[in-house]
Amino acid sequence: MERRKRKPHRPTGGSYSVLACRLQNVGEQGHMALLGHSLAAYISVLDRERLRKLTTRILSDTTLWLCRLFRYENGSAYYHEDDREGLLKICRLVIHTRYEDYTIEGFNVLYSKQPVIYISSAARTGLGQALCNQLGLPLSCMCHVPCNTMFGSQHQMDVALLDRVIKDDVESGKLPLLLVANAGTPGAGHTDKLGRLKELCEQYNMWLHVEGVNLATLALGYVSSSVLAATKCDSMTLTLGSWLGLPAVPAVTLYRHEDPSLSLAAGLTSSQPVEKLRALPLWLSLQYLGHDGIVERIKHASQLSQRLLENLKNLDFIKTSVEDELSSPVVVFKFFQEYSNRDQTSHAAQASTIQHPIISSERHVYDTFNQWLGEQLAQLVPASGVDVVELEDEGTCVRFSPLMTSAVLGTEIQDIDQLVDCLKMKIPVLTSTLQLREEFEQEVRRTPGLLYIEDLSWPGLGVVRYNYHSDGKNDDKQEKELEKINTELLKKLNELESDLTFSLGPEFGGQKNCVYIGMVTEDLDVSELVETIAATGREIEENSRLLENMTEVVRKGIQEAQLQLQKANEERLLEEGLLRQIPVVGSVLNWFSPFQASPKGRTFNLTAGSLESTESMYISKAQGTGTTPPPTPTSSLSKQRLPGQKVFKRSLRSSDALSETSSISHCDDLEKMDQRAPALSPGQEQGPLETQKLEEQKEVAKAATTDTEATQSDQPLHDCTEAEEQGSQR
Repeated sequence: MERRKRKPHRPTGGSYSVLACRLQNVGEQGHMALLGHSLAAYISVLDRERLRKLTTRILSDTTLWLCRLFRYENGSAYYHEDDREGLLKICRLVIHTRYEDYTIEGFNVLYSKQPVIYISSAARTGLGQALCNQLGLPLSCMCHVPCNTMFGSQHQMDVALLDRVIKDDVESGKLPLLLVANAGTPGAGHTDKLGRLKELCEQYNMWLHVEGVNLATLALGYVSSSVLAATKCDSMTLTLGSWLGLPAVPAVTLYRHEDPSLSLAAGLTSSQPVEKLRALPLWLSLQYLGHDGIVERIKHASQLSQRLLENLKNLDFIKTSVEDELSSPVVVFKFFQEYSNRDQTSHAAQASTIQHPIISSERHVYDTFNQWLGEQLAQLVPASGVDVVELEDEGTCVRFSPLMTSAVLGTEIQDIDQLVDCLKMKIPVLTSTLQLREEFEQEVRRTPGLLYIEDLSWPGLGVVRYNYHSDGKNDDKQEKELEKINTELLKKLNELESDLTFSLGPEFGGQKNCVYIGMVTEDLDVSELVETIAATGREIEENSRLLENMTEVVRKGIQEAQLQLQKANEERLLEEGLLRQIPVVGSVLNWFSPFQASPKGRTFNLTAGSLESTESMYISKAQGTGTTPPPTPTSSLSKQRLPGQKVFKRSLRSSDALSETSSISHCDDLEKMDQRAPALSPGQEQGPLETQKLEEQKEVAKAATTDTEATQSDQPLHDCTEAEEQGSQR
């Protein structure tokens, strides 16, 4: 009997595409890495001698391959799971080397001469604190070196300032111990001046450790001089898992040191054979890929970054931040709209008056827009691997680092082209929204009943709130009414057929009881949008007030009706007399002399808000004898628009469209007049006078039609609102 294969259950949603993309690109080399962990478990049960020989061979081969591949001669390797663990072991090695009595006296040696570790301010967040915690050193032993401010890249360590800091530390009796440099900063991917830093470390007998994503380019045929200087450093950390798309492989720290006993004391080497099996997954993966496969993956990532950088140069309003335009593995870009000559003059005048608020608010707005741009690009093209990064000088930017993502996501050239196409679509939206934000703010501030809420962290046109006019209500009730009106306003705005996005804002940190308007296009009619929001809010408020007033009127009417009925009962007792109220006597008296009394009641007129007698109702046997109220006039909050034109869209050819519409309506009127014309007898002909009258009628109809259209198009919006209010009250 043949067995059927069960289809695997696939989760629904957009997360499945990213998950499937990651699993698909694990590839056979990834399976080899995973197989290495299983083999390590099996090999660990061998006898001790065979295990020692096998692990020593695996460790030495892997170390030799990596040193040759990344041009690091005469180096040793330490394999670790946490990428910070290698630097931690290097720090312990340097402490054992510089403090000869550290093994015996321990902290007392460090107390007599405090060690100092220098880290760039552009390094990974929390790296210095993690080192101090693991080494048992105070935070005063960690010195963060600022980056350049005047010359060179603003993400490179300031070498001149570092030299002065080291001199001051030496004069104060401290011991410069180690310098951590970057070959590709975590944010922008820039490389420090490793050549000058190596000379400075040799001058003060310091250890130079280098880490960063740009170290992967050492395997290529062409390497920039700034990265090539990393081969002369004392140690470097390589994260091959992300560079080559290998899951669960350890990071590697290559170092040079002559004393193996100190390396053993620092934990860089181990006498346990099982510890050496950490290199087995990486050994299998490197065997499978080979030298050409490794170089091809790193080269492909560099080509992707160059392809994106070339396309970004041709885009307006996109500002890039790369270290080397010819060979930069990391591309950082942001949306930035340059000012025109006239705008630059006005902006400079404003900045001279109140410089800090304008610059800070402008940068905050650009940071918000770039945050939205990065999230949109990552959602539209998930295979690109772009993310959002916060830089100290540039602010919020979009980063593309293919060395960290392309091998895992399987990024190709067509993904870069798709990313550029999506970016071209988003740039006009960003520019239009940025230009219309000020106009929207002015329109809202001029419109009564609306309150403009300044929220610089909202990526959109702006935030508006309908201001509820309270009549002596307490704060809690006013807050509830405000929430009710703005919620209903948001619901009605979303029901309109428009391209705009209305929401309650972000889930966390947003303003309450507001309407958030998203990104817009250049054909948006801001005045119509604000007018519609105000008119809709007034309509909701009037309906709410009408309901409250009706409730109060009905309550007072019931009380008045009770008083009038009680008074009517008293009058009826006086008319009937006292004898008719006695049970037996009243029945006999009513039998001999019946008392004719018309039933009296009260009816409540909602339109007039008054009580009326029910005598007329009993006479006519019909409810209400008043006149029928006129029908409620219908009104529209939006102006006349062309067929297919959505709400809030500004027509670019409004005059042509109006003349075309008028001509069509005129033709329809002429056809109707021709149909209404009396049919002539076969023998009867039209005279010249009748023909002239017919032409005059057509001209009059044409003029009347044109005047009617002009009157309807120019009718103010508040007239429509008043008609709706009268109709709702009726």
